[in-house]
Amino acid sequence: MDGIKIGNKKSKYPIIQGGMGVGVSMHGLAGNVSKEGGIGVISTADIGYQEEDFGVNPLKANLRAIGKEIKKAREIAGDDKILGVNVMVALKNYKEIVKECVKNKIDLIISGAGIPKELPEYVQGSSTKIAPIVSSLRCCKLIVNHWIKKYNYVPDMIVIEGPEAGGHLGFKKEELNEDNKPNLENITKEVVDYVKDVEKDYNKEIPVIAAGGIWDNKDIQKYLNLGASGVQMATRFVATYECDASDEFKQAYVNAKKEDVKIINSPVGMPGRAICNEFIKKTEKERSKIDRCYNCIKTCNVLNSPYCITKALVNAVKGNLESALIFCGSNVDKVKNIISVHDLMKELVGETC
Repeated sequence: MDGIKIGNKKSKYPIIQGGMGVGVSMHGLAGNVSKEGGIGVISTADIGYQEEDFGVNPLKANLRAIGKEIKKAREIAGDDKILGVNVMVALKNYKEIVKECVKNKIDLIISGAGIPKELPEYVQGSSTKIAPIVSSLRCCKLIVNHWIKKYNYVPDMIVIEGPEAGGHLGFKKEELNEDNKPNLENITKEVVDYVKDVEKDYNKEIPVIAAGGIWDNKDIQKYLNLGASGVQMATRFVATYECDASDEFKQAYVNAKKEDVKIINSPVGMPGRAICNEFIKKTEKERSKIDRCYNCIKTCNVLNSPYCITKALVNAVKGNLESALIFCGSNVDKVKNIISVHDLMKELVGETC
């Protein structure tokens, strides 16, 4: 397996650990994934939730935490490894978050949950590389054409996130039932063919990364054979010792059954895949009291939201599962035990631990 080239760096393996917020993929997980030859990704979604002033000034806390987390991850991974962040377009302070990541010399910004139209503008003059998350060929073309026309910027990488991914999904809810569900293999083929033409036209190598429902070495090989340069995986990395989430959060993955996984209506107006626990069942029937707004997501209306998504995700990562939203991928029922990032990476690339 060949690695993924980003700028003047190249990973040992073609595996990106997907960004998971709030607090699930921070310096501990991302740093160790990069150290072991993959590309570790820190989620910037409410990254400052552990800062003392998060409740009164979440933006200030988040910006401060970005620097702390990137520095700690670098210390684990080493300067020669590729380290990335995930920044959701839907964040109210998207521009400020991106610029803070650039200021801290992050190698790669992966951006989805919306269309990152202005992202090239925010990284101008830096060595930071940028990659949009797309859910279809149409979406891919829209972003590529816009970036080239407005900024003369060709994406440094493209991530295709299919319908089996965890968390917020880039599809309409009706597209996610079995009859209408798009196929990641087909989307990957279409995007790979299109990107080949873009590479020729602009003489630039653009890695295409497949994501969503990828579980093992066999899956990875399948997408590499389809022309992808690598894969992005998230769910499997939760069940590692180095994951930054609480033991209770990890155990929820180990205990999850296929029938526990559900597509929910997120408070921010997007469908999402999560473990359907008692909290989700309760909030589907009655609205949970919201006593504070953290100004996190543009599309959240605190006046009619069923619950505060920030509070529910913070509860999840801290292990307060009775009041938690637990996002997951479609294969969470396959998680049976917790292992080290080192052993997981070796398993994924088909090497003996």
